[in-house]
Amino acid sequence: MDLYDVMRTTPAVREFTDDPLPDETLHRILDHARFAPSGGNRQGTRIVVVRDPETRRRLAELNEPAVRRYVAQADAGQSPWNPLEPPRPTPGEIDATAVPEPFTRPVLTAGAVLVVWVDLGLVAATDQDLDRVGLVAGASVYPLVWNILLAARNEGYGGTITTMAVAQEHRVRELLHVPDRFALAAVVPLGKPVREVTRLRRRPVEEIVTRERFDGEAFVRPGQSSAR
Repeated sequence: MDLYDVMRTTPAVREFTDDPLPDETLHRILDHARFAPSGGNRQGTRIVVVRDPETRRRLAELNEPAVRRYVAQADAGQSPWNPLEPPRPTPGEIDATAVPEPFTRPVLTAGAVLVVWVDLGLVAATDQDLDRVGLVAGASVYPLVWNILLAARNEGYGGTITTMAVAQEHRVRELLHVPDRFALAAVVPLGKPVREVTRLRRRPVEEIVTRERFDGEAFVRPGQSSAR
């Protein structure tokens, strides 16, 4: 596929057929994806390929506490898990919230599950002293994760970046025997999509890009009006 076609048609895939994801194909996906950049080219990412059904069942279970909070906050009109405000639902209300099956099904039904880790000793987290949630270290791992999804799309497969299990990082680390210095970045189920998506809906450039300042003029195509 043309690069731009892949970029514009790679969706978040959560429903998979029973088709297998052969090791040969998965290796090819990872072989291309590994050329993603990382801070200082230190390449601190490690990936665990999980196919064992019992391990996947445990990973699905470890999604559940974060999913309960996600759903409870969404039902309360909040943006789930946002770091700027505490949850409106009480802990008891969160614990009583049902876990919708679509949140756990992809880990159970995908052809393979990739559990992505990053070595904290090899990232330059330049925002570590700021009074907010850290983001910068993700620059050394998420380009690789996205490359995996682009490569999977090119091979006729798909997947999605899931992070609910991150809230139970210590238990995922125990499950997969991961050293303490590694942080869990994502759990990525990959498989053959049930349906082929060829058109995605995204906000236009003019709504998300401005000139010179955050409140500057919209960045528009030459010849187009910049009125907002």
